[in-house]
This record gives sequence, C-alpha cells and structure tokens, in this order.
Amino acid sequence: MIAEEIQRITAQLPHGVRLVAVSKYHPAEAIREAYAAGQRLFGESHAQEIQPKHEALSGLEGLEWHFIGHLQTNKVKYIAPYVGLVHSGDSPRLLAEINKQAQKAGRTIPCLLQLHVAQEETKFGFTPDEAMAYLDSGEWQSLTGVQLAGVMAMATNTDDTEVIRNDFSRARRFFETARNRYFANDEAFKELSMGMSDDWHIAIDEGSTLIRIGTQIFGQRQYT
Repeated sequence: MIAEEIQRITAQLPHGVRLVAVSKYHPAEAIREAYAAGQRLFGESHAQEIQPKHEALSGLEGLEWHFIGHLQTNKVKYIAPYVGLVHSGDSPRLLAEINKQAQKAGRTIPCLLQLHVAQEETKFGFTPDEAMAYLDSGEWQSLTGVQLAGVMAMATNTDDTEVIRNDFSRARRFFETARNRYFANDEAFKELSMGMSDDWHIAIDEGSTLIRIGTQIFGQRQYT
C-alpha cells in the first residue's frame, strides 16, 4: 500500500514539485518500505521521535530528514547534526538558535520562513508583515549557519476551497516578493512548502514546490 500510494502521488506531480512523506507517528519499518519505493524525503515533527529513526535508518543512502512541526529552541541541538531542511522557521529566536547549533555541528542548515496565513490563531509562524520586517531588518544575514531557502505555509482548516486557495496565493505572493527583493541572486531561495493530504492539488496550482503528505501514504498514526 505504501509503495502504491507513493507511486500514485508522484505520478501526478509536475516537474519541480517534490513529495515529503510525513512519517511522524509511524515506525522505521514503514519508512524503509517507502524508501524501497523510491521515496527519499521524510517529514517529522518531534525531535524525540526523529532521533531513534535517524539512528535506525542511517545506512540508507540519500534519505533526507525534514523537520516540519513546531520546533522548540531547546530541541534544536538534537537534530542540527543531520536535518536536511527545517520547514518551520517561525521566529527570529528559533532561527538564531538553529544558527548557533548549526555552527556547533559545522553545518549550514537550510530553513524555510513559516508564514501564518491561516485563520486559526493556533498555528505558528510569522505574519507576512512580520516576515517582511524580519527580512528588512537584515538580521538574518548574520546567521552564517542558516540558509534561508524559501517559505512554508499551512492553509486554513476548512472545506472552502476558495479560502484555501487564497491562503496559498498569499504565501506565494510573499515568496515571490521576498525572492525578488532579497534573494534574486540566491539560487537556494527556491522552495515553497505548501499542501497536505487534503489540499495539495490546490497548493500545486498556487506554486508549491514541496507537498507534505502523511496519512494518505502511511495510513492512520501507529503510535504517539
């Protein structure tokens, strides 16, 4: 089932769009099965869960861990040595801590600016105005251990496709403005992480380059 779902989803992806298989709450064996089907990018949301999986699967060449959930500053040190991309760069304080731990690990960690464009107050992230103010400040330019690589956003949890489309469109407009203003000569600022199991088709229409799908691939969560 896992292999079939991965193949079904990836067959629908336009050129330039990649799948992040959200493996949180699923065991290393399920990740191995997805890897055998050709999947290489895996998304996790908890530092204490990703660590044993990383150790168990460290021999799988090309496997890349993406951190997609809210990342507490005191947990950054655990993932800094190996994480491939942090989608959830949601505050200047967190980005500064990622920079600190990246330098300790002798790495530069790609990070996305997480935008709060949804209607729910519970979601994390910069508002577009806050994110632009952060870029305007130039503070990020001193973070030699962080490579800003794009933007991540989650749409409002609703069945109204126009609301979802508007959320994604807003994130795309921010991404394009930020890229043109600050990263025109930086090829690394290229990712727009939008779209999950229920809305990834809309996200792709609105320019997503990374879609994050879990349940559709792995089924319901197996442990917490």
